[in-house]
Amino acid sequence: MKNNKVSSNPVDGLWKFFASVKLTVMLLLTLAVTSIIGTVIPQNENPAAYIHEYGQFLYRIFKLLNIFDMYHSWWFQFLIFFLTINIVVCSIERLSATWKTVFTKTPSFDIVRFKNSFKEEFFDNHSPEELKSGFLPVVSKSFGYARIEETEKGFVIFAEKGRWTRFGVYGVHLSVILLLIGGLIGSFFGFEGSVNIPEGESVKSIILRNTGKEEPLDFEIQCVDFSVSFYESGTPKEYRSKLIILENGKPVIQKEIIVNDPLRYRGINIFQSSYGNVRPEKVDLNFTNRETGMIYRKNAAIGEEIDLPEAQGKFVIREYTSSFNFRGHNLGEAFLGILTPPNGDPAELVIPINYPSFDKMRKDDLIISVESSKRRYYTGLQVTKDPGVPLVYAGFILMILGCLVAFFTSHQKICVEVVKKGGKSRVMVAGIANKNKMGMQARTQRISKLLSEKAGILKG
Repeated sequence: MKNNKVSSNPVDGLWKFFASVKLTVMLLLTLAVTSIIGTVIPQNENPAAYIHEYGQFLYRIFKLLNIFDMYHSWWFQFLIFFLTINIVVCSIERLSATWKTVFTKTPSFDIVRFKNSFKEEFFDNHSPEELKSGFLPVVSKSFGYARIEETEKGFVIFAEKGRWTRFGVYGVHLSVILLLIGGLIGSFFGFEGSVNIPEGESVKSIILRNTGKEEPLDFEIQCVDFSVSFYESGTPKEYRSKLIILENGKPVIQKEIIVNDPLRYRGINIFQSSYGNVRPEKVDLNFTNRETGMIYRKNAAIGEEIDLPEAQGKFVIREYTSSFNFRGHNLGEAFLGILTPPNGDPAELVIPINYPSFDKMRKDDLIISVESSKRRYYTGLQVTKDPGVPLVYAGFILMILGCLVAFFTSHQKICVEVVKKGGKSRVMVAGIANKNKMGMQARTQRISKLLSEKAGILKG
């Protein structure tokens, strides 16, 4: 009775573990299931929305497992890393035999394999020696490698082409590895955030989307100008930002960006994503006497108390809002203020910019309206960095090429055996291929036909 020796080397055991195809299937299924979870459960939403949907208990468990930002979680990254090692080891494990097949100088041929495959036969009146010189050029023209071996009753021509196509599957493996590594690099070293920049101002940091933390930049983004155009309905038609990248206070690049046309600098993409109104610091107000029609103009700063004309008290603009709703109607931009009469209680006022007669409803002696305010916008930018993108692009290109090679090309071998049989020569043409058996049968038939025609010419 023989005892099977089991290697006690832990390195060998670890290598065999990672070289397992079963491990590959298990990891792919696990990633598929977790990806479904990441699709079903919205990612990076407001915590209040998760608590409302799942309750406090499940929220805490999901947060502990980082389900709400699953694709950046440590365990998802671990699965990707594990799969990458698995594919690398599987490829190396099977590469040695393929390497020898592709780069051997004298490939081996087993004539028994050819006889058990698809074959064509015909007979010719010439002797094997007479057919030899005519057959070899025909076969060599269609195949890159060909050689003749003498036999007792004739000769055999072995030929092959497309050895390199066996590397197609490894190209696919390498493409997957590049995709996985690119994803890991982006997950570890990339970021996605946003920032709002008022016209004429600049920033040196952004707010990260996932954590809400501030991420400093190695350069400065300045919004020189912002413009927006509208449809007749009032909805935005196009908005664009004129940006300048500053290094040590000096401009290095300038570009006007619109939606889907970002500014790219040092691996960072800056996209136009939104816009809004910046609170005006000062506003010109009109104070109209209801009886006389006399108009007084005053310049007011937000938060600064001013004296009303005709000793009507004091007024201060408390805040600015870009959208004010009144009885179900949106009045748009408006200033909210507090009016304090000489004798009486303070009253809150709303002064819409686009409705100068709005304050008439108050039926006070003075009607307050906005004459002008310096309108300023801020540009909302989405800022992303993914250093793994070049590897991901390379992986996609390599995957396409690898699939083309793996599925549409093959390693083809052909055998032409000529033996003396009676007063004639029997010619057998057989072909085998590692893929596309039907295509190899058609090629075998064409070679057989060409050899038969060549033998016919020799007869002449």
